Amino acid sequence: MFIRGYLRASTQGQDANRARAALSEFAIAHGHKVATFYVENVSGAKLEREELNRLIDDSHEGDVLLIEQVDRLSRLQADDWDDLKARIKDKGINIVSLDLHTSHTALTKSDATDDFTKGMIKAINGMLLDMLAVVARKDYEDRRSRQAQGINTAKAKGVYKGRKRDEGLHERIRMALEGGQSLRKTATVVGCALSTVQRVQKEMKAAV
Repeated sequence: MFIRGYLRASTQGQDANRARAALSEFAIAHGHKVATFYVENVSGAKLEREELNRLIDDSHEGDVLLIEQVDRLSRLQADDWDDLKARIKDKGINIVSLDLHTSHTALTKSDATDDFTKGMIKAINGMLLDMLAVVARKDYEDRRSRQAQGINTAKAKGVYKGRKRDEGLHERIRMALEGGQSLRKTATVVGCALSTVQRVQKEMKAAV
């Protein structure tokens, strides 16, 4: 059994490695060690994530996908969450989340409990995992709604200035493009939308 830690933050300005120590300590406390970490800065509302995809591709049956909280894995819409769960299930990967205690049994020896108890725990764990995924999605949608309300209020007052330009992100995009990376590859490596890369490329051409 390999334990693969998944660390995610939504934006480039956030520290995706923040929970690395917590995951390592948790694994050690349960008699295991995290074999490797997969780290990325990308929204949990996106189904296609490069490092998460790589983790799933690298995994074998019985491996563990270790996360700090369920919202690190998913803020997905219901259909996308079902798709992600299906991919994880097809590979035989066990999801273990620090905030979901029923999932911790995946780190215990398989003969520690009888088949009935293991079946019950698995069913309860699946139900709670789905519930936390729904809560994570609702939190995401609520924050987006509040943000939109704030923008509309600011516009009505004539004080809305739009989103502050991320100069650091734009510089990383420029460096990647100047290094010969394609638009899509740049978006993946930098961790931003393709439209952002296209906008920076347009600015670069205009400046020539």
